Amino acid sequence: MVPCGAVLWRRLLRKRWVLGVVFGLSLVYFISSTFKQEERMVRDRNLLQVQEHEQPIMWKVKFSSGNSSQLSNQCRNSVQGKLLITDELGYICERKDLLVNGCCDVNVPSTKLYSCDSCLPNGCCSVYEFCVSCCLQPSKQHLLERFLNRAAIAFQNLFMAVEDHFELCLAKCRTSSQSVQHENTYRDPIAKYCYGEYPPELLPV
Repeated sequence: MVPCGAVLWRRLLRKRWVLGVVFGLSLVYFISSTFKQEERMVRDRNLLQVQEHEQPIMWKVKFSSGNSSQLSNQCRNSVQGKLLITDELGYICERKDLLVNGCCDVNVPSTKLYSCDSCLPNGCCSVYEFCVSCCLQPSKQHLLERFLNRAAIAFQNLFMAVEDHFELCLAKCRTSSQSVQHENTYRDPIAKYCYGEYPPELLPV
């Protein structure tokens, strides 16, 4: 025996007005959900605009002549270079001249401090490690501070995590959306690593 409730439910579903009510309720739910999502997007967009125009971003970057790595005789470095490495003190050296503590061997003649070889006056360099070394010059502090003060909210994810001059230079010299045009071509295919305030100049195609 089929339960009476099931039979009544089947009969109701066969009636067009019942299907119409179900469809109408579904449509109302869909429209109300869409409007709520739209309102949420507008509210988030307005919040970002308020933050951009009224509240300066609180960057955590610290510029300091002395740091814990010097006291512990350990250095962070740029790690990834196959031939060259830049340590956090600003020395650039060949990978083979890197000491076990992560610092460049300053007694090797080829080791250089704050070297801007391969860098152009606009702050763009053809070699990543030279970009980092040049960026670490104490005289570049004001330039980097100006950049951070001008940086758009879009840069929050990239720069909010950095905590000191060295980390800022590592992040700044990496290629980013500022280094490319049309999403797939370098603005300057030679000097594409930049610590300067502005992206590389557009080269004629």
